[in-house]
Amino acid sequence: MAAALPPPGTAAAHRRMHYLLVLAVGLVAGAFSGVVGTGSSLMLMPVLVLSFGPQQAVPIMAIASIMGNVGKAFAWWRLIAWRACGAYCLTAVPGAALGVRTLLSLPAHAVELALGLFFIAMIPVRRWLARRDFRFTPLHLALIGGPVGFVTGIVVSTGPITVPVFMSYGLVKGAFIATEAAGSLAVYAAKVTAFRSFGALPPSLVWSGLIVGSSVMAGTFAARQLLVRMSPQAFRWMVDGLMLVSGLTLLWAALR
Repeated sequence: MAAALPPPGTAAAHRRMHYLLVLAVGLVAGAFSGVVGTGSSLMLMPVLVLSFGPQQAVPIMAIASIMGNVGKAFAWWRLIAWRACGAYCLTAVPGAALGVRTLLSLPAHAVELALGLFFIAMIPVRRWLARRDFRFTPLHLALIGGPVGFVTGIVVSTGPITVPVFMSYGLVKGAFIATEAAGSLAVYAAKVTAFRSFGALPPSLVWSGLIVGSSVMAGTFAARQLLVRMSPQAFRWMVDGLMLVSGLTLLWAALR
């Protein structure tokens, strides 16, 4: 007996529903990222994998991350610490390109396990540094940028790593959001360029990434007024909460 064919228009209807779901989650993820500085990929990736598949989800998320960071940078343009951003990007950008080249040669579970433990460990480390009023210098950012950029080229996002890095430079709230976004923008641009050079970024994925990114960008602008009213202490508590959830999520993914 021949298999029953789906009714005409069913596939198109499913695609529309997937896009609506992705856009809705993207808006919420962009708003959350606009307050904390990162976290949009953690919320969006499961939906992108469900809608487009795991291989397509990574470059789509990279394009969406570029647009989301553009939104954050423009929302707080005047507060960007350009010296810190430049020092970080000096090594992070080539590190990201190198990370993409080695993406297929490393065991994903080992990377997830290491990052999960790192994120959780950084919560007490960040608080210890804050109590001693330790401040990173541009040299520290340049030294850290290379390894962070390299790991960013391998995994979907290392936003929770850059959170304590830029906060240890003394940046909070709008200044932190803007500077971290500007640095991440350069890193993700290098990552997308590397994907394209390896033929892993066809026009259909670019279009999907632009659609998803538009909702993320809208969410970042919507979060601006909320961040203005938030106290620095509440901001730091939200950052610690994000790092804890990020670390536990990666550990679960690595050990399941």
